Amino acid sequence: MIARMRHRRRPIAAGLRSDRGFASVEFATLAVVVLALIFTALQVGLYYHARKVAQSAARQGVEAGRAFGATPDDGVRQADDFLSRFGNSVRDAQVSSAGSTPEQIRITVTGHVATLVPGLELDVTQFADGPVERWTTP
Repeated sequence: MIARMRHRRRPIAAGLRSDRGFASVEFATLAVVVLALIFTALQVGLYYHARKVAQSAARQGVEAGRAFGATPDDGVRQADDFLSRFGNSVRDAQVSSAGSTPEQIRITVTGHVATLVPGLELDVTQFADGPVERWTTP
């Protein structure tokens, strides 16, 4: 009977030995997936941060350009100043007042988002507009 029990244990032990090292493979596969998720989350965060910086620069430009006696060029200068102070996340930023009229000012900020993946190019374009302040008589 003891010989029979030894015979039964051998196939079980042999089956356990064939899975040896499988945990390392599982960990390596899972680590790649987790790192991909982390980098994706970081990249999404960088994109939305760059959008908010570009939007803030456009709003700053509109506020400066819509003041009484100001010109659209004043708005462009203010947006450029804002980007030079806070716009590290928007690379190669360009500010334009195209689309502005004597009654309405429009500031557009375009640029590239800083990326974690080499070769990945993400662009951001944000604009703001508002009425130009002027004197009117009743």
